[in-house]
Amino acid sequence: MRVLGVDFGLKRVGLALSDPGGSMAFPHKTVERTEKGGREALFSEIAGIVASEFVELVVVGWPAPAEGRDSLTARQAANFAASLARRVAVPVKLMDETLSSEEALDDLRAAGLKASKRKAALDQQAAVRILQSYLGAPEAARDVTAQWRPQTP
Repeated sequence: MRVLGVDFGLKRVGLALSDPGGSMAFPHKTVERTEKGGREALFSEIAGIVASEFVELVVVGWPAPAEGRDSLTARQAANFAASLARRVAVPVKLMDETLSSEEALDDLRAAGLKASKRKAALDQQAAVRILQSYLGAPEAARDVTAQWRPQTP
């Protein structure tokens, strides 16, 4: 199963793809969020990747709320995932991304990437971390639609 990992950000969105077997994650690209086209352009680009890469599932990084308290960033990531779910024909899940950016930065430093090139690769590497977390423990992901649709008894 091909899976797309998404590191949501207000300035940049990092993307990672799994191999067709769904066992390994690889950096794909970073999408710069600009005023030109706004959210719709971003969603359109991601939907295009879902179609062209034969993605069967999307996993969006989500900073899980600590002690049951929702943060602004957690709400923004969840709203982004819900909006994306309405635009693609595959399931969208939320995966805890706590510390993914810090771990991604450590990965890039360990790989010897110069500081000037880290910024461009950081969001993709964070998406790789999110996707690897999902591939290793898919049961830990939350279904996006379950949050916004009432459960029927």
